[in-house]
Amino acid sequence: MRALILSDIHSNLEALAAVLLNAEGRGGFDEIWCLGDFVGYGPDPGSCLERVRRYGLLAVAGNHDYGAVGKANVDDFNDAAKAAIHWTSGQLSAAEAGFLAGLPTVVTAGPFTLVHGSLRDPLFEYLLDQRSAQATLRLSATPFCLVGHSHLPFFCRENGGSPLFYEFTENEEFPLGEERCIINPGCVGQPRDRDPRPSYAIYDSQAQTIQRRRVTYDIHETQEKMRRARLPQYLVERLAQGV
Repeated sequence: MRALILSDIHSNLEALAAVLLNAEGRGGFDEIWCLGDFVGYGPDPGSCLERVRRYGLLAVAGNHDYGAVGKANVDDFNDAAKAAIHWTSGQLSAAEAGFLAGLPTVVTAGPFTLVHGSLRDPLFEYLLDQRSAQATLRLSATPFCLVGHSHLPFFCRENGGSPLFYEFTENEEFPLGEERCIINPGCVGQPRDRDPRPSYAIYDSQAQTIQRRRVTYDIHETQEKMRRARLPQYLVERLAQGV
């Protein structure tokens, strides 16, 4: 079984389409695992939801997903994010809103736990340091945990209780052995590691490996759609900067 692991699509249809095309052309996949934030920031919430739901899909909610349907408080979001959330709420059909509202915050798939932020705070915690990694590892009932939210790819090994973060190197197959780990596949719709290319991962259950990949897409098309939708200019500009 091969799982396509996506996180933080953020209503960016061009980025999502490029990822799906690339994944299908490089060995394919059997199902999609999505780590939340289907919507927010970008101009195509409904189209992105429709596109991923064509496949076998296992998914959790992100803070933007719940925020767009009134299940999370958006008062702590920055002004640009909040404006995009309010715009997104007005674009969703009743069925699309119902899908987002019905997403769980944590799910398991074989040896993996899927969550958007962390197991300590599934929607809002950024898992980026040793303490947050320790907390999630303590709470995880599976060997491996997949997280998103930060838009930053990484590979974190338990290391005897003192978690160590490693670069999740592009195109390198990482073996999944007995050591527990936390993995962030990076972001599809709005990367923040100073590389604007969408990032995704492939888990191969037979080989017991996980690999991260990046693709290019038509950023300008997405930016033009955002301008036409009158989404905040800051969100438009950051796409090309990878921040």
